[in-house]
Amino acid sequence: MPNKKELGLAVVGCGVVGRIRATLAKDFPGIGWIGLSDMNERVGRHLKDDIDADYFTTDFRKLIVRPEVDAVIVATSTWGHVEPTLASVDAGHMLLIEKPLATDARESAAVLEAIQNAGVDAVVGYTQRFRRRFLVVKERIKTGQIGDVTAAVTRAFMNRMAPTGEVRLTQDRRYLTPMVVSGTHSLDMCLWLMGDAAKPVSIYARSTEKVMSELGTKDATFGVFTMEDGTIWSMNICWALPKEWPGAVYGLEIGIVGTKGVIDIEDTHRDVVLASELPQGPAYNPDGLTIDVVRNVDFLTSFPPGDMYGGELWGPMREETNSWFQRIYNGKSTPHATAAEGHRNLLLTMAMDLSAKRGMELELPIDPAELMAGLEA
Repeated sequence: MPNKKELGLAVVGCGVVGRIRATLAKDFPGIGWIGLSDMNERVGRHLKDDIDADYFTTDFRKLIVRPEVDAVIVATSTWGHVEPTLASVDAGHMLLIEKPLATDARESAAVLEAIQNAGVDAVVGYTQRFRRRFLVVKERIKTGQIGDVTAAVTRAFMNRMAPTGEVRLTQDRRYLTPMVVSGTHSLDMCLWLMGDAAKPVSIYARSTEKVMSELGTKDATFGVFTMEDGTIWSMNICWALPKEWPGAVYGLEIGIVGTKGVIDIEDTHRDVVLASELPQGPAYNPDGLTIDVVRNVDFLTSFPPGDMYGGELWGPMREETNSWFQRIYNGKSTPHATAAEGHRNLLLTMAMDLSAKRGMELELPIDPAELMAGLEA
């Protein structure tokens, strides 16, 4: 049997997530060439040296059209996904795109249409799907252990470090809301767990912005979705907890009630607590951000991508990335979020923001142009 051709991988964006995924690519036997791109030459060349990558450029377009490239990871900042994604689609490459597809619903729709028209395999980075606890819950619901879902509740708590880091990079902060940037993870998780029957037909939401308004964003958004079959789902997020809060980023609780049972998920990471006289440092500390905070208590295992051991990341992002390599190299079926699901998630998070802005219930689905017109009004 002839040896299978090794793949060439392009990583666009060499920050925290791009570095994690590129480092894992270095050790995957099916990837024989790695190219990198980042607007920050220092950051990009540092990663190139660390993993001995084959190529680096500050222009992602030059990277994507290289003849060695078969697949692309888009790991740029939140608002920078559209152009490298469309360039990769034009080149016919397989894609792993960090969420969201876009920060504008109309652009997200255009990206999805381009992906579907080109027929390329494109998935979106919803890392928490690859955690053991959620995979086992998905299997139990899928096999009917709680019957038909009738109600669900999702609550996410975050400290202020993540939004502080996110908003510092842009002056256009209209859509960098707790739902669009972070609530999308818990929204995706709950919809994925509930399955294909979860089809939202309306949303009523409210927001508050007493603390984070100085950064141009909201503190919290709470909402209630009603599904096509009458199921109700409460979806809540607050990312304005004090910076001293021990959770690195995300503390999540999900309850799903069915006709034959219930599943209650406590994912607040309070089962492994470290208290020390030594400062633990900021939990979220991307390049170029200085956060003045003293943390002496930490909820271990609360950093969503995973945890470091022996100089390597272990956890869901490792599983997600290596599973994607198996997907593109061996054709393996994986639980990644599809581009269509990524687009749906953006529309629903933005619909929550629009409902909160108007103070009224919205019918779903909503047209992307109508959604953006309402948010921009």
